[in-house]
Amino acid sequence: MTALETVVIGVVEGITEFLPISSTGHMIITEALLGMNIDEFTKAFTVNIQFGAILSVVVLYWRRFLQSWNFYQKLFIAFLPAGVIGFLAKNYIDKLLESVLVVAITMFVGGVLLLFVDKWFSKEKENQEVTYPNAIKIGFWQCIAMIPGVSRSAASIIGGMQQKLSRTNAAEFSFFLAVPTMAAASGYKLLKLILDPSGVSMLKENLTTLLIGNIIAFFVALIAIKTFITFLQKHGFKVFGWYRIVVGLILIVLILMKFKLNVV
Repeated sequence: MTALETVVIGVVEGITEFLPISSTGHMIITEALLGMNIDEFTKAFTVNIQFGAILSVVVLYWRRFLQSWNFYQKLFIAFLPAGVIGFLAKNYIDKLLESVLVVAITMFVGGVLLLFVDKWFSKEKENQEVTYPNAIKIGFWQCIAMIPGVSRSAASIIGGMQQKLSRTNAAEFSFFLAVPTMAAASGYKLLKLILDPSGVSMLKENLTTLLIGNIIAFFVALIAIKTFITFLQKHGFKVFGWYRIVVGLILIVLILMKFKLNVV
C-alpha cells in the first residue's frame, strides 16, 4: 500500500465506522476507485484499522466502561449472535466483501429504509436503559450488517430504536457494541496473519502502515462520533438515507456502464 492509500483508507474508516452508511462498503468503494491491488495484507489492513476506531469509543466513553459488570454482560449477550454467525459464515462473508455490486444494492436499499426509520420508531423513551432482552435482540439486528454495505451502525441503532430506545441511547449502545464485535473481527484477521509464516513476514514489512492507519482512524473517529450524536439528535436519519441512495445509484450506473469497479 502507498502512503496516500493508507491515509485515505484510514480517514474513510474513521468517518464511516460509526455512521449509518457502512464503513466496509465505503472502503470497498474507495479501494476500487483508487485501483488498489488487493492482497492479503490489504484485506487484513481494512479490518485491523478498526482497532483505532473502537479505541476512540473507549476513550470518549471511558466512564461507561467502568460502570459495572452488567454493562459487559449486556455487551457480551449482544455480541454473541454476530460472533457465532460470523464464525460459521466467515468464508461466505469474505466472498461478499469482494463485490462492489453487493455494496451498490445494499447502499441503495438501506438508504430507502433510513428515510422512514424516524417515522417508524418515533415512539421512543428518552431514558430507557438497555435490558438483557434488548441486548440480544439488538445483537441479532447487528447480524444483518454481515452483508457488505448494510452498515453495522445502522442495523444496531435501528435495532435499538425498535426496542423503544431513543436515538441517542440506541446510537451509544451501538458504539459500545462495536468494541467487542470489531475487536473480534480484527483479532481474528490478525491471528490468521500471525499463524501464517508468510503473513508474519508481510506484517513485519507493513507494520508502520498498519500503525499509521490505526492512528488516523482513531482521531478521525473521535470527531465523527461527537458530530454524529449531535446531528442525529437534531435531524435524524433522512440525510444519511438520501446519501446512501445517491451513492448506491451512482455505483449501479457505473457498473451498468462497465466501469471497472470490481475489487480483485
